[in-house]
Amino acid sequence: MIEQSDDRIDPTAGVLADEVLAKEREQAPAPGELTPFAAPLTVPPVLRPASDEVTRETEIALRPTWVRLHPQLPPTLMWGYDGQVPGPTIEVRRGQRVRIAWTNRIPKGSEYPVTSVEVPLGPPGTPAPSTEPGRGGVEPNKDVAALPAWSVTHLHGAQTGGGNDGWADNAVGFGDAQLSEYPNDHQATQWWYHDHAMNITRWNVMAGLYGTYLVRDDEEDALGLPSGDREIPLLIADRNLDTDEDGRLNGRLLHKTVIVQQSNPETGKPVSIPFFGPYTTVNGRIWPYADVDDGWYRLRLVNASNARIYNLVLIDEDDRPVPGVVHQIGSDGGLLPRPVPVDFDAALPVLSAAPAERFDLLVDFRALGGRRLRLVDKGPGAPAGTPDPLGGVRYPEVMEFRVRETCEEDSFALPEVLSGSFRRMSHDIPHGHRLIVLTPPGTKGSGGHPEIWEMAEVEDPAGVQVPAEGVIQVTGADGRTKTYRRTARTFNDGLGFTIGEGTHEQWTFLNLSPILHPMHIHLADFQVLGRDAYDASGFDLALGGTRTPVRLDPDTPVPLAPNELGHKDVFQVPGPQGLRVMGKFDGAYGRFMYHCHLLEHEDMGMMRPFVVLPPEALKFDHGGAHGGHGEGHTG
Repeated sequence: MIEQSDDRIDPTAGVLADEVLAKEREQAPAPGELTPFAAPLTVPPVLRPASDEVTRETEIALRPTWVRLHPQLPPTLMWGYDGQVPGPTIEVRRGQRVRIAWTNRIPKGSEYPVTSVEVPLGPPGTPAPSTEPGRGGVEPNKDVAALPAWSVTHLHGAQTGGGNDGWADNAVGFGDAQLSEYPNDHQATQWWYHDHAMNITRWNVMAGLYGTYLVRDDEEDALGLPSGDREIPLLIADRNLDTDEDGRLNGRLLHKTVIVQQSNPETGKPVSIPFFGPYTTVNGRIWPYADVDDGWYRLRLVNASNARIYNLVLIDEDDRPVPGVVHQIGSDGGLLPRPVPVDFDAALPVLSAAPAERFDLLVDFRALGGRRLRLVDKGPGAPAGTPDPLGGVRYPEVMEFRVRETCEEDSFALPEVLSGSFRRMSHDIPHGHRLIVLTPPGTKGSGGHPEIWEMAEVEDPAGVQVPAEGVIQVTGADGRTKTYRRTARTFNDGLGFTIGEGTHEQWTFLNLSPILHPMHIHLADFQVLGRDAYDASGFDLALGGTRTPVRLDPDTPVPLAPNELGHKDVFQVPGPQGLRVMGKFDGAYGRFMYHCHLLEHEDMGMMRPFVVLPPEALKFDHGGAHGGHGEGHTG
């Protein structure tokens, strides 16, 4: 069974009496006792904005709500769009311009739905404490508990003006509305919307402020893809829960992170790492099941987690991967040129999904009638379907598919080519360059956190002292060494990137740390040009620069995965590695952001602004580097 999301309880309506809640909590299980696949998958309702008059905005209200995350749990206080978690699936046609009034209807003084704690790192060889339920006696962060309902909504992936994009500082309080207009002049795709409030996105999204958004077009329609009940959005997100005085799960959302440095010498404050929770929710429910027919289905998957990178595998009743069933047909920005088989073999051992990445999947259940298949998160040190607590996967379960035998023929055939409109970008396109360095935690001046450094090439290196703080030298594949100077490192540093609308740019993210950062650029679709291995040993954390050049390693090729060759706006950047992407900044003007989509990193400063202007106006710019070929480089 797949149910519409209808088990919400309005916390302002007085529906639940105190004694009912108390009884629910008495029956709540102790940590680790939740039964997998105990409740059906719920599907958010579809919202289709009126198309006859753009000035008639559609209101989507942020409201408090109670949600049953699992049948064995008491209701959980959350915030949701239209009082639902996830919010409604918004569906539009290409070119259908709509206005949405994201209205804050969460009353002043409302209880903040998330309890936040930071806990000490455990002994070596023990699981991360963040993947254990409960606070463990640690007092909640009172500053988080005191947060007001302050939110701004970003439609992730949309080409829309800077005033509509959900600028992080422009959040609104109770009674106010954020009015945003979306042209939707984009090929068919899956975007998603979520909170983007400055400093507190990690907690607002965990509270439930996220949903998905589908753009349809004629090219997609002509493919005859599975639709209706056979097209299912899957919004996956890991969560943790607090416990009561008896150790039972009480349903309270718990943002529990691990302190890796008790007192940073630069700031005197503790340093913690991003959130990784033990429980996986799908469409707001822990480990649901879906009854499906023995036919083709289209699954629209988005990783809505704060920081967990899922390594998904579809397995059978004996924990064996199921090949020949899953085909990826689209990514962040729309259809791929052709289907990519996801057979969990050498080509794609897992479906790796970083936060904010989207996956358009066709699943062929035709030969699997009567079977039960599980989608699981594979840990790094255990086979698929097996718990890997030391690898951060306490519970591998994501969801279960129960395949019915219908004896009905499904005539859908997987197309060999999906998108005739797709065009591959190349380095031959006239374009500008940017170099963005992702620094290791502990770099001088960082307060113990990773940072984004915007770099500008030094035209006359002889005039620069090397080594020096903020100076990085890079040796490329051709053996030439270039010298770069840091121009910005925090969100509030001066504007660095000014871009002419309609122009192409190549951005290189050079990650000098061992941390994988999923980098997201607002406004534009990009394509991955290549990945390069680097020797980053020349970067000195104490100096805050290179003592010897960071060197590209031409003897260690890094092939692109077959499913990252389409339009993308989120890119996995492991280290030490350089990722080269190219995109066209078109369709809108204004001030936008790019950032790491590990929400804790974003909130802690891994975010920078950029501005898109008409190229005619850019000619009068007072010195913002725009880095086009023949105009100098910023990377």
